[in-house]
Amino acid sequence: MDVTETDLPGVGKKHEVDIGGGQQLVVVTHNTGTRELYLKEDDDADSEKLLELSDRLARMVGTILEGAYFQPVESSHVETMLSEGTLLEWYAVENDSPLVGKTLAGANVGQRTGVTVVAMQRDGNVIAGPSPDMQIEASDTLVVIGERENCEQFERLLTGDL
Repeated sequence: MDVTETDLPGVGKKHEVDIGGGQQLVVVTHNTGTRELYLKEDDDADSEKLLELSDRLARMVGTILEGAYFQPVESSHVETMLSEGTLLEWYAVENDSPLVGKTLAGANVGQRTGVTVVAMQRDGNVIAGPSPDMQIEASDTLVVIGERENCEQFERLLTGDL
Protein backbone atom coordinates (compact mmCIF):
# COMPACT_ATOMS: atom_id res chain seq x y z
CA MET A 1 0.00 0.00 0.00
CA ASP A 2 1.42 3.35 -1.04
CA VAL A 3 0.71 6.48 1.06
CA THR A 4 2.02 9.92 0.13
CA GLU A 5 2.06 12.75 2.69
CA THR A 6 2.22 16.40 1.65
CA ASP A 7 2.39 19.51 3.84
CA LEU A 8 -0.26 22.11 3.01
CA PRO A 9 1.11 25.35 4.49
CA GLY A 10 -1.56 27.23 6.41
CA VAL A 11 -4.04 24.38 5.88
CA GLY A 12 -2.62 21.13 7.32
CA LYS A 13 -1.60 17.87 5.63
CA LYS A 14 -2.73 15.84 2.66
CA HIS A 15 -2.45 12.04 2.51
CA GLU A 16 -2.97 10.17 -0.73
CA VAL A 17 -3.61 6.44 -0.43
CA ASP A 18 -3.49 4.11 -3.44
CA ILE A 19 -6.61 1.95 -3.14
CA GLY A 20 -6.14 -0.13 -6.28
CA GLY A 21 -7.36 0.11 -9.84
CA GLY A 22 -5.51 3.40 -10.28
CA GLN A 23 -7.74 5.08 -7.70
CA GLN A 24 -6.56 7.17 -4.78
CA LEU A 25 -8.28 8.16 -1.56
CA VAL A 26 -7.20 11.68 -0.63
CA VAL A 27 -7.51 12.83 2.99
CA VAL A 28 -6.95 16.50 3.80
CA THR A 29 -6.49 17.11 7.53
CA HIS A 30 -6.93 20.78 8.37
CA ASN A 31 -5.06 22.41 11.25
CA THR A 32 -8.51 22.79 12.88
CA GLY A 33 -8.93 18.99 12.89
CA THR A 34 -11.56 18.90 10.16
CA ARG A 35 -10.98 16.14 7.59
CA GLU A 36 -12.07 16.15 3.98
CA LEU A 37 -12.15 12.91 1.99
CA TYR A 38 -11.81 12.88 -1.78
CA LEU A 39 -11.77 10.13 -4.40
CA LYS A 40 -9.45 10.46 -7.37
CA GLU A 41 -10.45 7.98 -10.10
CA ASP A 42 -7.07 8.10 -11.87
CA ASP A 43 -3.96 10.25 -12.19
CA ASP A 44 -5.56 12.53 -14.80
CA ALA A 45 -8.91 12.96 -13.04
CA ASP A 46 -9.95 15.70 -10.66
CA SER A 47 -10.63 14.65 -7.08
CA GLU A 48 -14.31 14.33 -6.13
CA LYS A 49 -15.17 15.39 -2.57
CA LEU A 50 -16.90 12.55 -0.76
CA LEU A 51 -17.45 14.03 2.68
CA GLU A 52 -16.20 16.32 5.43
CA LEU A 53 -15.84 15.25 9.05
CA SER A 54 -15.21 17.15 12.27
CA ASP A 55 -12.15 16.15 14.28
CA ARG A 56 -14.24 14.21 16.82
CA LEU A 57 -16.29 12.41 14.18
CA ALA A 58 -13.19 11.58 12.11
CA ARG A 59 -11.54 9.99 15.16
CA MET A 60 -14.67 7.95 15.90
CA VAL A 61 -14.92 6.73 12.30
CA GLY A 62 -11.18 5.98 12.28
CA THR A 63 -11.55 3.89 15.43
CA ILE A 64 -14.40 1.95 13.85
CA LEU A 65 -12.44 1.39 10.63
CA GLU A 66 -9.41 0.28 12.64
CA GLY A 67 -11.47 -2.49 14.20
CA ALA A 68 -11.51 -1.30 17.81
CA TYR A 69 -15.25 -1.98 18.13
CA PHE A 70 -15.60 -4.99 15.86
CA GLN A 71 -13.19 -7.17 13.95
CA PRO A 72 -15.10 -8.89 11.13
CA VAL A 73 -12.20 -11.22 10.29
CA GLU A 74 -11.34 -13.98 12.74
CA SER A 75 -7.89 -12.99 13.89
CA SER A 76 -5.86 -13.50 17.01
CA HIS A 77 -3.58 -10.58 16.21
CA VAL A 78 -4.19 -7.08 14.81
CA GLU A 79 -1.45 -4.46 14.42
CA THR A 80 -1.50 -0.67 14.00
CA MET A 81 1.64 1.43 13.48
CA LEU A 82 1.55 4.53 15.71
CA SER A 83 4.95 5.92 14.80
CA GLU A 84 8.23 4.61 13.46
CA GLY A 85 8.69 1.33 15.31
CA THR A 86 5.90 1.83 17.87
CA LEU A 87 2.87 -0.42 17.51
CA LEU A 88 -0.59 -0.69 19.02
CA GLU A 89 -1.58 -4.34 18.83
CA TRP A 90 -4.58 -6.50 19.73
CA TYR A 91 -3.97 -10.08 20.90
CA ALA A 92 -6.62 -12.71 21.54
CA VAL A 93 -5.98 -14.80 24.66
CA GLU A 94 -6.45 -18.48 23.82
CA ASN A 95 -7.64 -21.09 26.32
CA ASP A 96 -4.18 -22.67 26.56
CA SER A 97 -2.28 -19.42 27.13
CA PRO A 98 -0.04 -19.55 30.21
CA LEU A 99 -1.35 -16.07 31.14
CA VAL A 100 -4.93 -17.31 31.74
CA GLY A 101 -5.77 -16.94 35.41
CA LYS A 102 -2.90 -14.55 36.17
CA THR A 103 -3.25 -10.88 36.95
CA LEU A 104 -1.48 -8.32 34.79
CA ALA A 105 0.89 -7.62 37.70
CA GLY A 106 1.41 -11.30 38.43
CA ALA A 107 2.29 -12.04 34.81
CA ASN A 108 4.93 -9.25 34.87
CA VAL A 109 3.99 -8.45 31.29
CA GLY A 110 5.76 -5.08 31.20
CA GLN A 111 8.94 -6.25 32.89
CA ARG A 112 9.20 -9.43 30.84
CA THR A 113 8.36 -7.98 27.42
CA GLY A 114 8.56 -4.17 27.53
CA VAL A 115 4.96 -3.64 26.35
CA THR A 116 2.21 -1.82 28.22
CA VAL A 117 -1.31 -3.26 28.34
CA VAL A 118 -3.49 -0.23 27.62
CA ALA A 119 -6.88 -1.95 27.35
CA MET A 120 -8.68 -5.27 27.65
CA GLN A 121 -11.74 -6.32 25.71
CA ARG A 122 -13.96 -8.79 27.53
CA ASP A 123 -17.49 -9.88 26.63
CA GLY A 124 -17.87 -6.97 24.23
CA ASN A 125 -16.77 -4.40 26.81
CA VAL A 126 -13.55 -2.39 26.55
CA ILE A 127 -11.70 -1.78 29.81
CA ALA A 128 -9.34 1.14 29.20
CA GLY A 129 -6.27 1.27 31.43
CA PRO A 130 -6.91 -2.03 33.22
CA SER A 131 -5.63 -2.17 36.79
CA PRO A 132 -2.66 -4.42 37.64
CA ASP A 133 -4.96 -6.71 39.64
CA MET A 134 -7.17 -7.49 36.60
CA GLN A 135 -7.13 -11.21 35.96
CA ILE A 136 -6.52 -12.38 32.39
CA GLU A 137 -9.23 -14.70 31.09
CA ALA A 138 -9.43 -16.93 28.04
CA SER A 139 -11.16 -15.10 25.17
CA ASP A 140 -9.98 -11.69 26.44
CA THR A 141 -8.37 -9.42 23.89
CA LEU A 142 -5.36 -7.54 25.23
CA VAL A 143 -4.42 -4.24 23.60
CA VAL A 144 -0.74 -3.46 24.04
CA ILE A 145 1.60 -0.69 22.97
CA GLY A 146 5.33 -1.12 22.43
CA GLU A 147 8.20 -1.41 20.01
CA ARG A 148 7.90 -4.18 17.39
CA GLU A 149 10.47 -6.40 19.13
CA ASN A 150 8.66 -6.00 22.46
CA CYS A 151 5.31 -6.89 20.88
CA GLU A 152 6.85 -9.99 19.32
CA GLN A 153 8.21 -10.96 22.75
CA PHE A 154 4.76 -10.42 24.27
CA GLU A 155 3.23 -12.68 21.63
CA ARG A 156 5.73 -15.41 22.59
CA LEU A 157 4.83 -14.93 26.26
CA LEU A 158 1.11 -15.12 25.44
CA THR A 159 1.52 -18.37 23.51
CA GLY A 160 3.93 -19.97 25.96
CA ASP A 161 6.98 -19.75 23.68
CA LEU A 162 8.91 -17.47 26.05
